[in-house]
Amino acid sequence: MHRCLRSLSKSSGLVAVGIALSALLVMSGCMKVGPDYKPPKTQVPASWQESNDPALVKQQADLTKWWTVFQDPLLTALIKRADTGNLDLKVAVARVKEARAQLGVVLGSELPAVDAPASAIRQQYSEKDLTRSGLLGNNISLGLEASWEIDLFGRVRRSVEAAQADFQASQEDRVGVMVALYSQVAQTYLVVRTLQARISATTENIESQKGVLKLTQSRFKWGLATDLDVSQAQTVLGSSQAQLPPLKSDLSQSLNTLALLLGLPPNSVTPELIRPRPIPVPPARVAVGVPADLLRQRPDVRSAERQLAAATARIGVATADLYPRFSLIGSLGTAATTGGNLFTGGSTFFSIGPSMSWNLFAGGSIRAQIKVQDAQAEQALLTYESTVLSALKEGEDAMVAFQQEKLRQQYLRTTVKASRRALKLAIRLYKEGLQDFQRVLDAQRNLFDYDNQLAASRGQVAINLVNIYQALGGGWDPAVKGETPPNNALEAASR
Repeated sequence: MHRCLRSLSKSSGLVAVGIALSALLVMSGCMKVGPDYKPPKTQVPASWQESNDPALVKQQADLTKWWTVFQDPLLTALIKRADTGNLDLKVAVARVKEARAQLGVVLGSELPAVDAPASAIRQQYSEKDLTRSGLLGNNISLGLEASWEIDLFGRVRRSVEAAQADFQASQEDRVGVMVALYSQVAQTYLVVRTLQARISATTENIESQKGVLKLTQSRFKWGLATDLDVSQAQTVLGSSQAQLPPLKSDLSQSLNTLALLLGLPPNSVTPELIRPRPIPVPPARVAVGVPADLLRQRPDVRSAERQLAAATARIGVATADLYPRFSLIGSLGTAATTGGNLFTGGSTFFSIGPSMSWNLFAGGSIRAQIKVQDAQAEQALLTYESTVLSALKEGEDAMVAFQQEKLRQQYLRTTVKASRRALKLAIRLYKEGLQDFQRVLDAQRNLFDYDNQLAASRGQVAINLVNIYQALGGGWDPAVKGETPPNNALEAASR
């Protein structure tokens, strides 16, 4: 009879524990304290300011490999090499690995934690211990201990949400480094070609000025010109020759910068780029889409949105500390005084049941921490809004600069053409004695200046197009699966 009552008591206890655990588990699946994240509503213009220009097309562009519009195989090859060799990009990849590992740490907290303790102790009890006075014995135990936090108020789930958003933000940051890298490689390559074009224009003008100097020296020899004419011609030639060393120095530095972007030592790319080649010509029409595309394409905007999601989730983590934490704990094992009795009947033990801890008083620190997270979420929202505005500004600025530089280049072409003609006329009239040498000097200076400006402008137009692609977030495809984790909230925001 006593054995039956004891068995019934055990069964009733287990049933009570089971009912309590079931209730806690059901409640834990439907409760999460703190605000649920909602994507910010962002107002963006319907079109770009420069969208009326026929060269800027509103249609959605494929910006995945925007550098191919220049039709320069060497530029494409350099970008591919930078993609595998750039050290900053490798650092960004390492940060993604760190965030992925941190996400694994947080995900692990959703599962039970199991330990396997074991001990073999020989113990001498105190002679003052009245119950075990002077006893010498062994205590051998082996077992399993498990604990599992029942996420009743969503603390763990909010932590997972924050870690997932942090991981996604780190991936967007990696893409941001990649987009900036492609742009820097292209810009540096275009600077190299522009400097080579300026050196070529300067050299051509120097040869022309050498011819004028010989003319003045010949005329001076025959008494048809003054020594002043010779000195002025030498001054103009020397001034033009003095422009070459800084240009060559800038070219060398640009080549070394390009090597650095590729993760190579200085002078590594000089042999393959030292031979001058034409500045790549931008296409006549450029597809730029609409401003709303920035929310989908710009990695910095996507990263800021994910950081806002993480900050929102951390409010729930902090709020959950106001409530008690429930856990399921249990142990199972065997213990005996000798190894031979360790696995015999009567040596086993077990325990199972829920536990609760509740921080009833913390001096207001919990509510203060909630306010901290609220303030950080507010900062994240403002940062997101600021990032969007900066992205819109960069897009507008790049398009305006591209269009205005193209217009300036057209004027410079006309000016250079007129300057060449003016120099030829000035030299002819000077030879015929119908004009003084000052007109020739002025024409030489003008041609030298405008010819150099035209070469620089041709390169700047191409660089400004690169700036447009960078401002639009070009250089990757956000629609490709595996590039970044699915981000439905952000896609909803862009709509």
